[in-house]
Amino acid sequence: MATVTRENIGELHDKLTVKLSKEDYYPSFEKSLKHYAKTMNVPGFRKGNVPTGMVKKMYGQSIFNDEVLRAASSKMDEYIKEEKLQIFAQPMAMADGVPPTLDMNSADAIDFAFEIGIKPDFDIPAVNGKTKLTRYKVNLSDKVLDDEIERIQRRFGKVEPQDAVDDKENLIYTKFEACDADGNVTEGAEPIEDTELVDKLPAKLKDMVMGKKPEDTFVVQPKDICTDEELGHFMKHSLKLDEAEAENYFKMTITKVGMLIPHELNEELYKQTFNNADVKDEAAFRELLRTELGKEYDRMTAERLQSEMYELLVHNTDINLPVDFLKRWMREGGEQPKTAEEVEAEFSNFDHQLRWTLISDKLIVDNDVDVTREEVLDNIKAQVMAYFGMSPDAAADTPWMDEYLAKATKDEKTMDETYRRMLFDKLFTVLEGKFKIEEKEVDEEEFFKLPNAHDAHHHH
Repeated sequence: MATVTRENIGELHDKLTVKLSKEDYYPSFEKSLKHYAKTMNVPGFRKGNVPTGMVKKMYGQSIFNDEVLRAASSKMDEYIKEEKLQIFAQPMAMADGVPPTLDMNSADAIDFAFEIGIKPDFDIPAVNGKTKLTRYKVNLSDKVLDDEIERIQRRFGKVEPQDAVDDKENLIYTKFEACDADGNVTEGAEPIEDTELVDKLPAKLKDMVMGKKPEDTFVVQPKDICTDEELGHFMKHSLKLDEAEAENYFKMTITKVGMLIPHELNEELYKQTFNNADVKDEAAFRELLRTELGKEYDRMTAERLQSEMYELLVHNTDINLPVDFLKRWMREGGEQPKTAEEVEAEFSNFDHQLRWTLISDKLIVDNDVDVTREEVLDNIKAQVMAYFGMSPDAAADTPWMDEYLAKATKDEKTMDETYRRMLFDKLFTVLEGKFKIEEKEVDEEEFFKLPNAHDAHHHH
């Protein structure tokens, strides 16, 4: 009769030893031999009439190994279920826990040793209704509104060709080719094209292009024409290269010069910006734009509040973890083994996410947070309607929606992602009632200068 013994070997880290007698696995081994004999094809024998002895001689050891391991795993799973152990991942065979050889011809008692990581019990003291958090309300200034209108005018504006670069507001179209210091283009060099506002160029390059015309060329070395502050942006956005190539030379050719003429403030612009709104004058346009910008800031402030709750819970909830087990599982439990160095480099992020998983799972259970299948389908439907600019009331007039939802239900990824997003939206809504949330009005500059939520709460 199989037995399982349990021994603590570390923080929330136990060893399970499974002791099998011959009676625990040998009958299954013999049964499997007979099953194979009835189903396998062997030349010279009719199917179902292959001698069991031949099956044993040909495949017996492999079948024996499978049955012994299956018996050990089954007994261990049974023990974990009976003892109601909450474990991380799966049990892992210990380095010396599996017999080096199994011999079907000398079947006897066999011991296996596994290690398991136990999930911890913990409390979440922060959700006591007294812990303070801040919900920010961003006041939109007229300057932000003016800047957004200017951006929209430029976005829908038109570019008029120019004979030469004569204004910092010119658009300059360029081509960069790798070359030597004398401008001889490297054989096979792929041209790199860029379009940039002259005023956004590195200061030294800005002076170089003033007065130049299309087809004029220069030899530039990024490290020479950029300050330390300018170099990263120029390499990434203009040359699309790493800073490691900043000492290389490039032949720069001006291919076209233009002047961006912003779109006038008129009904055509209002229609291009808000396709489904009837906006007739600038006052209505500004008001609608203020409303839409307000929605975006509300979204950002809501995301920040959620980040605050997330980080505060992770860093202020005392949770012990079986670190040694988890690191071994990271090394050996995935599809691709990792080195000890890789595990050490990744463990901090892994630990952070694991703590949140444990905390959120507990909060979801404790607060009966759930999302029904119908809610998931309704959410997918609403997203589709919004994508096509249709109101929810129009669903009855869209016969194709039922077919679309039928397909969506078979897409496990879409269903799961929607379910999890809605589940955590509900969880954070519940959590808002678990904290003492104070509202604070700030302008947009103050909001973007607020410290990162992780940095503000990180202290373990």
